[in-house]
Amino acid sequence: MQTYRIPRTELTVSRIAYGCMHLGGPWEVPTISPEVKRRATEAILTALEAGFTLFDHADIYSRGKSERVFGEILRERAIRREAIILQTKCGIRFKDDPPGAPQRYDFSYEHIVRSVEGSLQRLGTDYVDVLLLHRPDALMEPEEVARAFDVLHRSGKVRYFGVSNHTAAQMALLMRYVDQPLVVNQLELSLLHAHLIEEGIVANHNAAPAHAGVTGLLDFCRLHDVLVQAWSPLAKGHLIEPPAEAESRTLRAAEAVAELAEAKQVSREAIALAWLLRHPAPIQPIIGTLSPERIRACAQADTVSLSREEWYALLTAARGERVP
Repeated sequence: MQTYRIPRTELTVSRIAYGCMHLGGPWEVPTISPEVKRRATEAILTALEAGFTLFDHADIYSRGKSERVFGEILRERAIRREAIILQTKCGIRFKDDPPGAPQRYDFSYEHIVRSVEGSLQRLGTDYVDVLLLHRPDALMEPEEVARAFDVLHRSGKVRYFGVSNHTAAQMALLMRYVDQPLVVNQLELSLLHAHLIEEGIVANHNAAPAHAGVTGLLDFCRLHDVLVQAWSPLAKGHLIEPPAEAESRTLRAAEAVAELAEAKQVSREAIALAWLLRHPAPIQPIIGTLSPERIRACAQADTVSLSREEWYALLTAARGERVP
């Protein structure tokens, strides 16, 4: 698989990343069953064989079980730590942790450091390559984040830092305080969730949505050498197999993806992901399927080239109208 060099780092990563959210099985089940372990092992080995090198985690995924099963597989299969890039996220806290507390976000110094310590223990490693702040904390005090980053970086427990689901302004505020560069922003992006891409096209147009031209988030990331990662790049699979009750724009987009996949003799997954890969930001899609067949189908995107006309044809299908 072709690679990206994450700007301002020494990290070279596969153009498509593997998301580990589902590896730990059902969130409400406290143990890892043999079947969950078997499926996780098969998925990880398939991803490695297909050329995936970046594996994306979060401390909350399956309430820690996803990191734990990944760490077990890493050890049992003797996968060299240096052969992969491990990324994890922190900052989301569940309801009733502790009892009576609401679900919330927490960028306090204590929580960031404690979360990383827990992730390292579950993953069975001394360090993670990238740590992302998962969702913006309205009560963030950037000085505390900076202190946590300093401690984690100096100790060698985290090599690089970034954010997830953050706006340009939120990133700019944090950048003012932290000494380490923010090298990643992980965002929801797909042909069916293309607001961040489309806003620059429809800005200052009579029918423009209220948000158009306001955030400039993708341009901000490009200006500041921040790699954009796309979560849910297949729109929960709706671009591949839309549900019967799907709205018309979903059906149009899925049909356009299927037609182009047939014309190019590749998988539908490859076309949907290639649409993101065609963007010059660049964008690194993160897939999360456990199916070996789907993982291989997604890897085909690395071989697909879309012309400008094909890219805009897919956007037009998803919009249901031509660009202004």
